[in-house]
Amino acid sequence: MTTDTYSEVWNLDVFFPGGSRSAEFQEHLRQTEELIKKFEANVNSWRPANSLEDVNYLQKLITDIENSAQKLEQARSFIDCLLAQNTGDKQSYSLDSKITSLNASFQAALGSLDILLTSIDEEVWHKIVDTEALNELAFVLTESREQAKEKLSKEEEALINALEVDGYHSWGQLYDLIVSQIKVAVKEDGDKKLLSVGQAHNKFSSTDRRVRATVFKNWEEAWGDQAEFLAKTLNHLSGFRLSVYEKRGWEDVLKEPLSINRMEKKTLETMWTVITENKQKLVQYLERKAKLLGIEKLSWFDLEAPYGNNDSKVSYQEGADFIERNFAHFGDKMAAFAKQAFEEQWIEAEDRHGKAPGGFCTYLPESKQSRIFMTYSGTPSNVSTLAHELGHGFHSYAMRELPYLNCNYAMNVAETASTFAEMIVADASVKNAKNEEEKLALLDDKIQRTVALLMNIHARFIFETRFYEERKHGTVSTDRLNEIMLGAQKEAYCHALEEYHPLFWASKLHFFITDVPFYNFPYTFGYLFSLGIYAQALEEGKGYEEKYIALLKDTGSMTVESLAKKHLQVDLTEKDFWEKAVHICIEDINEFLHLTENK
Repeated sequence: MTTDTYSEVWNLDVFFPGGSRSAEFQEHLRQTEELIKKFEANVNSWRPANSLEDVNYLQKLITDIENSAQKLEQARSFIDCLLAQNTGDKQSYSLDSKITSLNASFQAALGSLDILLTSIDEEVWHKIVDTEALNELAFVLTESREQAKEKLSKEEEALINALEVDGYHSWGQLYDLIVSQIKVAVKEDGDKKLLSVGQAHNKFSSTDRRVRATVFKNWEEAWGDQAEFLAKTLNHLSGFRLSVYEKRGWEDVLKEPLSINRMEKKTLETMWTVITENKQKLVQYLERKAKLLGIEKLSWFDLEAPYGNNDSKVSYQEGADFIERNFAHFGDKMAAFAKQAFEEQWIEAEDRHGKAPGGFCTYLPESKQSRIFMTYSGTPSNVSTLAHELGHGFHSYAMRELPYLNCNYAMNVAETASTFAEMIVADASVKNAKNEEEKLALLDDKIQRTVALLMNIHARFIFETRFYEERKHGTVSTDRLNEIMLGAQKEAYCHALEEYHPLFWASKLHFFITDVPFYNFPYTFGYLFSLGIYAQALEEGKGYEEKYIALLKDTGSMTVESLAKKHLQVDLTEKDFWEKAVHICIEDINEFLHLTENK
């Protein structure tokens, strides 16, 4: 147990003092722009000799990439933190646009380089990446080369990158701006208050159903007021993406997200098939939860309702101590990392007005530090979220000494590390419960996340798949977006709910993120994949940490199928692994159903 009290506000001044007005940050951007221009010039002046002579020049370009990318990522992470901590920071929005522009130039140069790599003969290419100088980067370099073969010409791809600044990424930025203005009305202590969407969302975990229902009604109205603007935003964002796909000859909208996640379509299809075949047990949990709450059927606003009437809160300090203590049971390095994050103020957790909704972890590569953002209000879910984001941070920590190009791991394996950390804490909470009622409450909180990852995320995937197919034929109206979402939710939840959330497409940031398309299925993959890792960790005990770190180090330089084969000895395209993973989830539900049988 620590003696000092951890701060709930992060320290960003250690990077660039003065926030969005920082002179040091302006200088950082100037240096970033210079490095990108140097990289562009070096790419444009290279004419591959189609021989081993290319190795030296390629090494020089890789140095350019690493220098530019680290500075760009440092800047992007810093601005993301500024925008999250204060959605009214107008100067940060301006800087965000500047970084987007710089990134477009950088991506265009990368695209040009990738196309140059395709001009090298296959036999010569294998000799180049087999050299001692480049062998460590063989996977990522070959991956870039192969992906370039499926894109347009150098000039066309450069034009796309240039147009993305105002024709694509700006729509995602507009979404952030709209959301920053949304307020949700609630009543607290008899007074009417206007909360940010982040603060209002925490009310869905209230023990009082009337509070949840009222907040949900006002929540729907608040998002409904902005629905036309948000529908236009989503349509133009997706329209740009589909236009690019069409020009490249890509008919399947999943081609890019699967490629980004280094994942085969068969793996994705097998995962969803196994989940769908096992959903009846999740439905039984939802039915039992409704009975315990004294209602016929749960509604959307009941999904995060806690079990029982225990309104006790876990202080931020208590939550931090609990995480540190249980990370230590798994491994010393993970515990030491968490302690450093708390002590050095890497975490923004304060519950206050003006913050963005949700939570995230971002990495600042030049500083080799992470920053974690969330709004902590003392619920068990908040503790789980905190552990989840620390898991992301530990992933970056484990890879900190690798070549920068080998640190670009995909979202699906990123969610593996975070979910693994979350499970350590969730399992410990259940095992340390003081009595049966507390155990049930903690089991319920744990199962809620299973429902979210196997049903909510499935609804998002179904919605986005159907929306993109309709968007190919023209703009999709607000009413139709609501219909598609409602249908997706009913299917994903097996019609188990009374009332749904048709405006979920508007309230969920993930549909508007431009950096990564289909920001949904990787969560479910990461959750179930981490269960396989977690099962091994339980078998082997504390000594498993080094094996776990070895797996994390490989996440940036392997397909997920190869990663699973090497570290878990399983085939992800077959049902067996997924069935075992889902069965672990079902064990929690069976225990919950058993303990509540006579309640």
